[in-house]
Amino acid sequence: MARKLLLVLFALGVSASIAAAETFKVTLLQDSMIDGKLLKAGRCKVALENGTAVVTQGTQSIAVPARAQTETMKFSSTALTYKDGSTLMEIGIGGSHTKIIFEGAAQAQPGA
Repeated sequence: MARKLLLVLFALGVSASIAAAETFKVTLLQDSMIDGKLLKAGRCKVALENGTAVVTQGTQSIAVPARAQTETMKFSSTALTYKDGSTLMEIGIGGSHTKIIFEGAAQAQPGA
């Protein structure tokens, strides 16, 4: 009995840790800099967990400090916010209230 209970608790813990990571698919319409690294225009995946966003495009992965913020209005489409025309600062996820803010992006540009 105790063994079954332990197995169930373990399975619930694994499920909770998997559910904790949020993953979004985003299309970059232009070449974009994140944390000083270049991502080409095209599709990428953004996984957000424990204060870190991992942006993956093909075989390239960039980990940068980030946070999710809940907005009052739902984004009708994905909105990308840039600094200096190429440094990606925020992604508003279309169809949701979620905005991802790249915390390292502001530090990557001197004079921010």
